[in-house]
Amino acid sequence: MSEARSDGGKWLDAHYDPVASLYTFSACMDLADLHGDAESKLVVGDLGTGTSGMKLKVYRGTALVSESALLDLPTALAAFLMDLHEPRIPAIAVASGPFIYIYKNLRPYFKFTLPGLQVNGLEQDVWQQVREGHIDPLTLKEMLEGLREKAEVPLSVRSLHFLSLEPQQMDEFVSLHKQQPIRRQTVITCMGTLRKSTADEDGVSCLVIGTENNDVYVLDPEAFTILSKMSLPAAPTMMDVTGQFDVEFRITVACRNGNIYILRRDSVKPKYCIELASHPVGLVRQGKNVVVGCADESLQGFTQKGKKLWRASLPAPVTTMAAMELPTRGFQAVLVGLANCEVHLYRDKNLLSAIKTPDVVSGVCFGRYGREDGTLIMSMRGGGLMVKILKRTATFDERDNAPGPPLAQSVRLNVPKKTKLYVDQTLRERENGVAMHRAFQMDLSRLRLASSLTPVSSSLSEPLKMNAVVQGLGPSFKLTLNVQNTAACRPVMNLVISFLYDEHLYRMRNPYLRIPLLVPGLVYPVQTFVECTSDRGISDIIKVFVLHEGRSAPLLTAHINMPVSEGLALN
Repeated sequence: MSEARSDGGKWLDAHYDPVASLYTFSACMDLADLHGDAESKLVVGDLGTGTSGMKLKVYRGTALVSESALLDLPTALAAFLMDLHEPRIPAIAVASGPFIYIYKNLRPYFKFTLPGLQVNGLEQDVWQQVREGHIDPLTLKEMLEGLREKAEVPLSVRSLHFLSLEPQQMDEFVSLHKQQPIRRQTVITCMGTLRKSTADEDGVSCLVIGTENNDVYVLDPEAFTILSKMSLPAAPTMMDVTGQFDVEFRITVACRNGNIYILRRDSVKPKYCIELASHPVGLVRQGKNVVVGCADESLQGFTQKGKKLWRASLPAPVTTMAAMELPTRGFQAVLVGLANCEVHLYRDKNLLSAIKTPDVVSGVCFGRYGREDGTLIMSMRGGGLMVKILKRTATFDERDNAPGPPLAQSVRLNVPKKTKLYVDQTLRERENGVAMHRAFQMDLSRLRLASSLTPVSSSLSEPLKMNAVVQGLGPSFKLTLNVQNTAACRPVMNLVISFLYDEHLYRMRNPYLRIPLLVPGLVYPVQTFVECTSDRGISDIIKVFVLHEGRSAPLLTAHINMPVSEGLALN
């Protein structure tokens, strides 16, 4: 083995086979001890040519030791312990179409089928008429096209296939399928494993599957019955599962609508939602955070409640992502395969290592392979297989090489402990919260009242401010209006003041006053006298208007609440 030169000498080249004819991706790769000999094997779901040659392959070291044919394209693969029997040998679950094929000792053991979906009743009636010979294929096509546009329940795969046929192919299709019952079946899009009751590595695990019908199922590991069903707003494409089913768990799901949803125990709908600017192409949970690779060539970190923590730009589009964990060192990071034939290792937003590859990486898997804990296995887009081993002396420098805020900015501050005064003040606020809120609202109301007593002009060209002062006990009052031009350097001229009042209660000496030129910043007092002519001991409002000469629209309006005339009340 020779040392790799493009990654700082941290990795050793263990194996590279450019013609392994292995076409897969990260969701169909896993490492497991299949024979109980403490030696992990590589289990791969090979896509073959896409239409044929699909196989379940097992690698030991550099050799292919087993392969089994698959009936359809695999969408996900997982190794899990389904019981407590000795020896503790994991089973292999391969998701393909609407089925999950379970293998024990590399032999077929069980096939789980997703529950069927509701069938459109009108569609069943139409096919029943075809079965009885009442309608021909052309009429059937017209009726199915009408149902597809208006029906709330989607059509079955058979009807959709029939609508895509040419007219000369319809008769043969109808005669072949008209006697068979109609079924609607969804397919599996992603799969993960969830510990049942304990967090131990050799604990029994449940299968978690996401379907094209926007549902997430948790399956019992022994009976393969549905333990829990949860719904999503869109079809899931990737998932990451953590926790225990009997205690608490979180299922982080990336959906086809570009959002990431987080499901929790005892909730049939998502608890949190992460909205992304571009579609996710990779999803890995690192500790309590979620790392997402996006289609806009970026890597983003979020909390488990959806708060964005950081963003790192990538030199090329993301092709695949996987978690890298070394429990012996307490090390966690994220492996990111890029379209420029590189694999980057990130811890948060810090780039720790970059590995050059001879081809674009389509699948990444890290873990114990053979008897080596730190093994990196990569499948290439051209069908190659590469294995690298992390040197035991390798150390990663966590310098912040990414642009943006420095690493020291994310260091937590040394906040002092809570003092007794702080605790007492907190308790006082909890006990007297209602009274404190009422006092605050009262002070706020007084502040608003005080500010409303000083009318301010809304005109930007002639900003004015005015307040009124009423002096006297009655029946005569002295009314003083303090008018101020609040403009910066522009005087205001040709202004008048007019009063509107009840002539049965008051009489004014000068109901119409002219205002001199208003210099900015100075306060001009304008005085007049008001006489109360009523002896009933009541008061009213006097309205004050500041206008331009020759204009009817006022620049400023004020309402003066006149006091009760005490002189008349005494008489």
